[in-house]
Amino acid sequence: MIGISTYCLIEEPLSDALDRLSGLTDRIEVMDEGLHFAESPEIFGSYSADFTIHAPFHGLNIACVFEPIRTASIGVITDCFAVAAEIGAPVVLHPGYFAWENERELADRQFRKSLAELTAAAREFSVEFSFENMGSMNFFNLRTPDDLAIIGDSKFTLDVGHANLNGCLPGFLKTLFSHMHLHDNTGKQDSHSTVGEGNIDFHQVISAMKRKNATAIIEVKSFDGAVKSLRALEAL
Repeated sequence: MIGISTYCLIEEPLSDALDRLSGLTDRIEVMDEGLHFAESPEIFGSYSADFTIHAPFHGLNIACVFEPIRTASIGVITDCFAVAAEIGAPVVLHPGYFAWENERELADRQFRKSLAELTAAAREFSVEFSFENMGSMNFFNLRTPDDLAIIGDSKFTLDVGHANLNGCLPGFLKTLFSHMHLHDNTGKQDSHSTVGEGNIDFHQVISAMKRKNATAIIEVKSFDGAVKSLRALEAL
């Protein structure tokens, strides 16, 4: 049930990252950015892992008040859906952000428009997608359990590190989620640290994961940290 994100090898070519991770786990999440941008499904053909794709997010904003940027963001994510469909992978999305507090109402309307378009695209490609909760910066959508209403009936990915930054991990563990991102921190910085290097109680996290029958991905910043995290979580 626990796999590893290619984020820990983001400076290496995607094929190299997949080679290294497939020796450790049968579940891999591709950080669809930089060297790991998945332009076609062909690179995945020689691997037997269960894949998830973390959709591109740098420079994208599906809640953007500027319509051309919002539309372009939907286009990039729809292309991601097309690749995901070919390999049978669900997709994790960021829920967008607003730049100024007085733009929030408009940004919410833009997000709802994007949600409708993404739902239609996912149906067309027969792809499942979910939104993850975000870190502690004020302009992010979906930071606390109370914010879950914005995604409607969409599936939810619980990022435990982000929840810890916002001081609401216990509340999120009581919600309905189908997937998790696992990384540690001390509640002060989004450090994507190795499990055990912060103050998150992963006994509670893994217990909740098992109760919900959710899948989970280790999303730490180094390969050694990913290996250590996997071993630590397997021991719980």
